[in-house]
Amino acid sequence: MPYITKEDRKQYKDVLETIKKTGIATAGDLNYIVTCISNIYLNECGECYKTYNEIIGVLESAKLEYYRRNVAPYEDKKIKENGDV
Repeated sequence: MPYITKEDRKQYKDVLETIKKTGIATAGDLNYIVTCISNIYLNECGECYKTYNEIIGVLESAKLEYYRRNVAPYEDKKIKENGDV
């Protein structure tokens, strides 16, 4: 996953804080937010195969990175607690 610099993160701070304060109550809410962000990117970059490919690639990479950083350690913890299969 391409991590962006701390300087570049500043431009997204306010919108992320708003989302944090509002909360994301359901998977549907999360899906809606991700879809809206993807659509903003699509509208800015233009509808073409390249843009769709970039969006799908980002979603897939984010999924894999989320699994690596969050789910895998959780699964390892549960294996230690409950034993392996």
